[in-house]
Amino acid sequence: MTQLHAIPISAGQESAEESFASGLAGFIRKRQWAWGSVLGGLALWEFISRVIVGSKLFLAAPTQVVIALFELAWSGEIWKHVWTSGLEFFLGYFLACFLGVALGFFMASSRAAKEALQPWVSGLYATPTVALAPLFILWFGIGIFSKVIVVAVLVIFPVCINTETGLLGTPRQLVETVRSFGATPRQIFFKVSLPFALPFIFAGLRLGIGRGLIGVVVAELFGARAGLGQLISQSAETFNMPNLFAGVTVLAVAGIAMTSGFMKLERKLIPWRD
Repeated sequence: MTQLHAIPISAGQESAEESFASGLAGFIRKRQWAWGSVLGGLALWEFISRVIVGSKLFLAAPTQVVIALFELAWSGEIWKHVWTSGLEFFLGYFLACFLGVALGFFMASSRAAKEALQPWVSGLYATPTVALAPLFILWFGIGIFSKVIVVAVLVIFPVCINTETGLLGTPRQLVETVRSFGATPRQIFFKVSLPFALPFIFAGLRLGIGRGLIGVVVAELFGARAGLGQLISQSAETFNMPNLFAGVTVLAVAGIAMTSGFMKLERKLIPWRD
C-alpha cells in the first residue's frame, strides 16, 4: 500500500505564520477600545432602531443601511454620487490647501499683510456656510465649479490660520541661537520655522477634511445633478432612511480614512513629535 507522508513545515513558514498571528493580535489589542466603542455603538443603534423606534421610516438600523449600500453599489447608483462628490471635494480641498498655506506664509512674514488681511480672514471664517452656498450656486450655476468654490472657502481659513500660528509661534530663543551661528534667513526658515510650523499646518489640513466634506454636502443640498448630498436630500424627501444613512455612512468612512491617512503621513514627515 502507498504510504502518505506529511509534508514538513519549514521553520521559515512557521516563523511567518507566528509573526502574522502575533502582529494581528497586537493590532487588535492596540485598537481594542476603538473597535469596542464602534461595535457597542452599532449594537445600541440596532437595538434602538429595531425595538424602540420600530420603523425604518424614522430610523434605519445598521443592517438595513448595509443592505441599502449593497443595493446602491450593485445598481451602480452610489458610484455616480461618490465620483461627483469626490471630484468636487478634492479639487476644492487641494486648491484651498495651496492658497491657505501660501496666505499663512504671507501673513506671518509681513505685519502689514497681517493687519490688512486679518479682518477678512476672521469675518469670512465666521460666516455661516448656509449663507454662502446659495450665492455661489446662483452666481456659478449648479455645476461642479460652484461646489469647488464652497469647499475651498470652507477649507482655506483653518489652513491659513494654523499655518500663520505655527510660523509666528517659533521660539525666538531658537531663532536667535541659530542666527548666532551664522544661519541665513533662508536656512532659519527651512531649518527652524518650517519644521516648527509643520504640526500646525497638518492640524489645519486635518480640520479642512471635515469642513470640506460639510461644504460638499451643503452645496449639493441647494442644487446638484448628482453627489452624496443630492442622494441624502432625495432620500430625505422620500423618507428613504436606509439610503439617507448610506450616503452619510460613505461620508463618515471617507472622513475617517482621510484623517487616518494624514495622521500616518504626519508621523512619517514629523517623526520628532513622537
